[in-house]
Amino acid sequence: MDVLIHLFVGLHIIGIASLLGGFLTQMKAMGQGTARFVPAMLHGALTMLVTGVILVGLNQADDQSVNNIKIGVKLALLIVILGLVYVKRDEEKVDKGMFGLVGLLTTVNIFIAVLWT
Repeated sequence: MDVLIHLFVGLHIIGIASLLGGFLTQMKAMGQGTARFVPAMLHGALTMLVTGVILVGLNQADDQSVNNIKIGVKLALLIVILGLVYVKRDEEKVDKGMFGLVGLLTTVNIFIAVLWT
């Protein structure tokens, strides 16, 4: 079971890297007002959602404790991120504030995962 959990943790990290990497590649464009949500950001957020749900299930099946409040907060943030990216995915330009919000929420989600024990 440990190998399976570690596999999905790795996939979860790939998802966050895709989401944050897509954001970071658009930072210069955000300064110019031409940033857009790239497909990597949507795919990364979806990967995080799927692997996160699987990880919670695997950890509970393995009788490991799961902090449901932490998971709920992370899920809520991810749903907001996913909603914003999904709705605006086809637009040529995204408002700086909205684009920045996605980057901020992604970063907050990372720090919640790492620091909330």
